[in-house]
Amino acid sequence: MMLLVDTSVWSLALRRDVVVAQPEVRYLEQALVGSQTVVTTGLVFQELLQGFSGPKARAQIIDRFSMLPLVQPDRQDHVDAASLRTTCRRGGVQIGTIDALLAQLCIRHQLTLLTTDQDFTHAARHCRLRIWRP
Repeated sequence: MMLLVDTSVWSLALRRDVVVAQPEVRYLEQALVGSQTVVTTGLVFQELLQGFSGPKARAQIIDRFSMLPLVQPDRQDHVDAASLRTTCRRGGVQIGTIDALLAQLCIRHQLTLLTTDQDFTHAARHCRLRIWRP
């Protein structure tokens, strides 16, 4: 299984001030040392850089993420993400623009999304998005 890890999980995993026992964080830790392929995208990378302050935290994030394969959206991903967002909205689910693009990247590249954000779980009922479940 190939994983795209959402900002919600990375934020918890990279925190130093608390020990996080959420299953998604434990699974990420196992995936990083196991045989799983963990990928990222520029949107998640940027959100993390914006969310952590200080040059040391920034340098650590840049260093850690340099080892992960980077999945980049193309023009068609944006078209398909807009359609995905419309489909979800018609089904009564609001999903943000960035979340729709992340979901589309997962669908196109056959990735499983590792997230704690329930918006993705609701969206997955209306598209082929695969969400990791404990």
